[in-house]
Amino acid sequence: MKNKVLVVGAGFAGSIHARELAENGYNVTLIDKRDHIAGNCYDFIDRETSVRIHRYGPHLFHTSNGTVFEYLSKFTKWTKYEHRVVVKINKNKLVPLPININTINDIFNQTFKNEEDVRAFLDKLIIRKKNIMNAEDWLYSKIGKELTDIFYRPYTKKMWGLDLKEVSHAIVKRIKFSFSNEDRYFPNDTIQYLPTNGYTCLFENLLDHENIDIKLSQNFDKSMINEFDFCFNSMPIDEYYDFRYGHLPYRSIKFVHSTETRDSSNGHVVINYSDQSRYTRETWWHNLPKHAEKNNSLYIKTKEIPCDYSENNLERYYPVKTHDDRYGKTYNEYKNINENQIQFIGRCGTYQYLDMHQVVNQSLINIKKWIKSNE
Repeated sequence: MKNKVLVVGAGFAGSIHARELAENGYNVTLIDKRDHIAGNCYDFIDRETSVRIHRYGPHLFHTSNGTVFEYLSKFTKWTKYEHRVVVKINKNKLVPLPININTINDIFNQTFKNEEDVRAFLDKLIIRKKNIMNAEDWLYSKIGKELTDIFYRPYTKKMWGLDLKEVSHAIVKRIKFSFSNEDRYFPNDTIQYLPTNGYTCLFENLLDHENIDIKLSQNFDKSMINEFDFCFNSMPIDEYYDFRYGHLPYRSIKFVHSTETRDSSNGHVVINYSDQSRYTRETWWHNLPKHAEKNNSLYIKTKEIPCDYSENNLERYYPVKTHDDRYGKTYNEYKNINENQIQFIGRCGTYQYLDMHQVVNQSLINIKKWIKSNE
């Protein structure tokens, strides 16, 4: 039996592969180029304010997959949290997002009381498309041009560096509209929680196994593979192959943290910016449950500036998905390279835009299948 396995990357994909391998008798070496575990989920208590912040932006666990929730529950306790977002459409106006009945009333100066009236109103605004070719087509068919231009066109340009016409509709299909009073950001997910003691604690428990050896601040080198029987690798697949078919583009985020002596959040956790500024949103961490250890009248506000990953120390967050899937075709060229000793996993390894629960589910299915095939 092959029993020495290298896992590259200590985010959800790598950590779940490592844990499942360890529990099945494999000796696992888990490396990460960063100085911490938990990947982009990494969080910590800020010493000055005693507020927990997520270093790489807010991570909010939501799913309807009971198997995923049950699995992670072995490594953490949970605190109920249902995420709500408002969007700033001018200097003083905040409205709910995704768009609901209150948003419609505010924007169009209406007094609708029920979902049926809102849908009848929107039915006159929507632009039906026989073939949905891009994000603009999909949004026009759901909410019409005016709402699209207010809420999604400027935000998309900042977030992706592309116009809605250039972006795949798969990106915006994640948006769930409810034209009732529903104001939750993830209305269709039945399970919405945060790890009570933070994501880093969850990962510490997940990786607490005698068969897992963790090495941080450790860059991957191809020569390492020769020391192991197999490698699961969550690094960018194009980087591994020295960009022989070209670079796969990613969007990144620059985080601007500020310590505030006044709480001007009005109780909001996240405020999106649908304007021409360079920011996409701000997060007030103390408003998340279990994130303020004590009230010392200091608060942390984090504003986000999207950029190309080349402008942010090659920090890759979101794979770029265009309407013609041209980068998907490039990824497939890398994917089709035959490798016997390595498998690529995670967002960067598979060039997918995945939520946390999707990464967990995908990783569990993949590693159990691999273990079974190597019994």
